[in-house]
Amino acid sequence: MLPSVLPTEADHVSVLADEVLAALAPRPGETVVDCTFGAGGHSDLLAARLRGEGKLIAIDRDPTVEPYFERIRRTHAIKARLLHGEFSTVLAQLADNGVRADAILMDLGVSSMQLDRPERGFSYAVDAPLDMRMDPSAEETAADVVNQTDERELAGIFVRYGEERYARQIARAIVRRRDNQPFLRTGDLVETIKAAIPAPARFGEGHPAKRVFQALRIEVNDELGSVERALPAALEMLRPGGRLAVISFHSLEDRIVKQFLRREEHNCTCPPDFPVCACGSEATLRAMPRRAIRPSAAEVARNPRSQSARLRVAVKVG
Repeated sequence: MLPSVLPTEADHVSVLADEVLAALAPRPGETVVDCTFGAGGHSDLLAARLRGEGKLIAIDRDPTVEPYFERIRRTHAIKARLLHGEFSTVLAQLADNGVRADAILMDLGVSSMQLDRPERGFSYAVDAPLDMRMDPSAEETAADVVNQTDERELAGIFVRYGEERYARQIARAIVRRRDNQPFLRTGDLVETIKAAIPAPARFGEGHPAKRVFQALRIEVNDELGSVERALPAALEMLRPGGRLAVISFHSLEDRIVKQFLRREEHNCTCPPDFPVCACGSEATLRAMPRRAIRPSAAEVARNPRSQSARLRVAVKVG
């Protein structure tokens, strides 16, 4: 179902907006790619810099973003395309077809638009169907993962993607409960998680279900795999001098981005004990700056969701 009311500036706040604009610095006549369009907050700002010249390519796996895209296209009167699909797949297809870009943005993770729609099942704060699919047409839901994955693998998902301390206890409680009644709603899962962990942990930092919900969302949508596949495709698409900006919201994503940039910055890939370079490799990216950019205290005060955001920026060389 398409949204009946489009978001306002108060409803959707783009994270690190000024920093993204400064990093990507789109100019009239350039091609800009927003890999994770969402409600279009960043695209709106980037398209304004094109001043009616150039092209915006927006990508999102969620079909409900189309009204937001149409508004931006009409407002800025620019050439624009909205491509539906998982962004690593779409980027690879574009690169294979010879499409080149001057600026590429990836704003990783779940969008505020999706979090704020209870029926999507991303939030542990509201009882809703246990879904969590960014693409509603995808086959596997969070309920499928919770109800069909064996106990050991469930615990592994919670540790790997959520760094959950009580993963084994939670997985055991889930399996015990689903033997009698399958999980269909977020509220049932939240109550099971709360009951599975020690009482003091229920009142610690953050919601007790936060890490498990993050882990399930990442598993359902293959988020980390998407990032790993998307970064090389984005590099191939960029023209020399093109800019890449990636916003991540947890350490797992940020680590993948950081390691990719470090690899592409190195001129030589030979083992350290080689006396002479034999690989002939050359650096393809230059990080600017080398450290991740974090939101200011003022931005965090305005938008608490921005607190965990990290922005990494690089320029294609050669």
